[in-house]
Amino acid sequence: MKGPVRVGIVLGSDSDLEVMREAVNVLDALEVGSEVVVASAHRTPARAQEYATTAHVRGLGVLIAGAGGAAALPGFLASLTPLPVIGVPIDATPLGGLDALLSIAQMPKGVPVATVAIGKWGAANAGILAAQILATGDPALGGRLAAYRKKLAAEVDERARRVAEKLKGRGD
Repeated sequence: MKGPVRVGIVLGSDSDLEVMREAVNVLDALEVGSEVVVASAHRTPARAQEYATTAHVRGLGVLIAGAGGAAALPGFLASLTPLPVIGVPIDATPLGGLDALLSIAQMPKGVPVATVAIGKWGAANAGILAAQILATGDPALGGRLAAYRKKLAAEVDERARRVAEKLKGRGD
């Protein structure tokens, strides 16, 4: 992605990349620079701490953290940075990501983490939400977001047209 890196995407494990690539794809489509790092709240806490405490100074505006299981990473990052943090629950356990969703959503008062849906839909929405946050101070990005939403609406309109075409002549 060209341009300055404005969103940090933190994976608790490299196995989260397939899901979190959705956030990268959305940010790329919106021309928002992002970086992806692996830093575990449990296995590499010093790395995660270093990343969180320097993100703001390095010019990042939002952090997105994907985490499964105990899902401590988004809250850990949020406790260390003034930046907004968006948590993406990953389906990494037999509980299907519900454990991660609840862990991320149940942050204590004073340490907010925005929480999105489990898995790829959540990762895509995290990318959109990060762009929306940044767009509050970036009218050009706001315009790209509006165009992105129009594109999504046009895709639904096209699907509706195809369904109507398939059903044409049924005599309903």
